[in-house]
Amino acid sequence: MSISVLTLVRNRADHLAQLIEGLRRSDCRPDELIIVDMNSEPAVAVRDLPFVSRIIRLPSKVLQLAAARNAAAAAATGDQLLFLDVDCIAMRGLVATMTANLIEHDALICAEVRYLGPADARADWEEADLLKHSGGHPARRFPAAGVREIDNPGLFWSLVFGIRRARFDALGGFDERFQGYGAEDTDFGFRARDAQLPLLFMGGPGAFHQHHASFDPPLQHFQDIVRNAQLFHEKWGIWPMEGWLGAFAKRGLVEWNHACLMVKRRPSEDELRAAMVE
Repeated sequence: MSISVLTLVRNRADHLAQLIEGLRRSDCRPDELIIVDMNSEPAVAVRDLPFVSRIIRLPSKVLQLAAARNAAAAAATGDQLLFLDVDCIAMRGLVATMTANLIEHDALICAEVRYLGPADARADWEEADLLKHSGGHPARRFPAAGVREIDNPGLFWSLVFGIRRARFDALGGFDERFQGYGAEDTDFGFRARDAQLPLLFMGGPGAFHQHHASFDPPLQHFQDIVRNAQLFHEKWGIWPMEGWLGAFAKRGLVEWNHACLMVKRRPSEDELRAAMVE
């Protein structure tokens, strides 16, 4: 069985370099690395890798996460697909453990992500040190080893996940009607559930999430989140991203209830600056 690692990047060359370094150190290296460059300036370039790599360029000036993931999968040749966000560093055992679990389980498999601090993995690093300095996600509990089936498809996350290539193709990939950022991964989890594809949380080696500036709530993606939430509600009859929508409503940006989501105003520059977390 062959496994392709797939990642998306826009203007995060330093993060991509650490992702590649993690794959270099892997106990079992991937058969190939597919990079979708979402209009980075300058364009992404890699060289001297110990595995096959290919770069697919998408010229869109706006984030198209669903389309970019589908483009990565279409370019891949592996029997198994391991999606790894560009700000993640694979632990040494991730590729081998995901490969083994995808052989054993026809499932959608999420690996654990541990979050690093601002000073971690900025230069030379050792995995043991990153383990000491990182912490898991409070809302997602993973087994110490093996896999655990998860009943809630809303807990699927696209930071680090594996799926058999044939299953991804049968699902039709990500729904490209979700434009930009938000809800495209939750929709994928719901569609996997309806296709009777189990969602598993995988214990053992996962990935480290590299710290970067962010927004809380993600006001920089306000329009995308509102539009994609409306589409998700039309499809599934429930609202995704409730924490973010609630934060938007609290700021008076939207009117939101069980049946309706309407924009009242866009966030101001002052609100955007206040939401930034360094």
